[in-house]
Amino acid sequence: MALDRRDFLTIGGLIAAGTALGSVGSAFSHTASGHEGHEAEPAVKRTGDRASSKNKWGMVIDIEKCGEGCDACVRACRKENNVPHFDDPKLDIHWIRKITFKQKGVPGAEERQMPAMCFHCEHPPCAHVCPVAATFKRADGIVLVDKHRCIGCRYCMIACPYKARSFVSMHVEPKPGDNRDVPVRMHGVVEKCNFCVHRIDSGEEPACVESCRKEGNGAMVFGDFNDRASKVSEMVRTSRARRIRPDLGCDPQVFYMGI
Repeated sequence: MALDRRDFLTIGGLIAAGTALGSVGSAFSHTASGHEGHEAEPAVKRTGDRASSKNKWGMVIDIEKCGEGCDACVRACRKENNVPHFDDPKLDIHWIRKITFKQKGVPGAEERQMPAMCFHCEHPPCAHVCPVAATFKRADGIVLVDKHRCIGCRYCMIACPYKARSFVSMHVEPKPGDNRDVPVRMHGVVEKCNFCVHRIDSGEEPACVESCRKEGNGAMVFGDFNDRASKVSEMVRTSRARRIRPDLGCDPQVFYMGI
């Protein structure tokens, strides 16, 4: 039943059912908290531990600016994080992907596309079900996976209502040109988008956001929700900013505009 439930809760199905969207509502009703229950060393190389509850990192994506067929964010993510691509969809790993949806109940609605990744929830169910504390949330709200603790049980994949995790089922050899700022990929573990935490800790923005601005139409904006003067804070306070399935109580830190 768990697998059926997970399939039922895929993002495309949620949007098609017309129940995926909710207003910003309580966007600022929660402040960033520390590691919830478990503390683990993240499986990423960091230039310095800059995680602090003073920050609450998140993203706003305006799909009106997201060009159909544009995959700049996907390509940048794969390059930055050495994410391999397999021809077999059962083996493929994705940290960010473009999904197609059509709003049900809207006369004349056309199919549209939107990027989707880990939403770095305020209350991540993936962390709650992990039996070895491999999944945890940093003080600044970023949800990470410690590959050295992960036992590959995939409970987190079942618990995630947004289908944002991938299981590395085979060994992947490092290649020339791989980004050395990220760790060598391990097989038999689960991984996902980490907001390019190694870049954030160096004062940069996620690779997908940078590529969207340079190669796309600037649909993706990243920043600190705790800074009310930041662009993401201003955007999320508008009535157009919405979360995916707010009724689940996960409080995602990725918002969408234009849907």
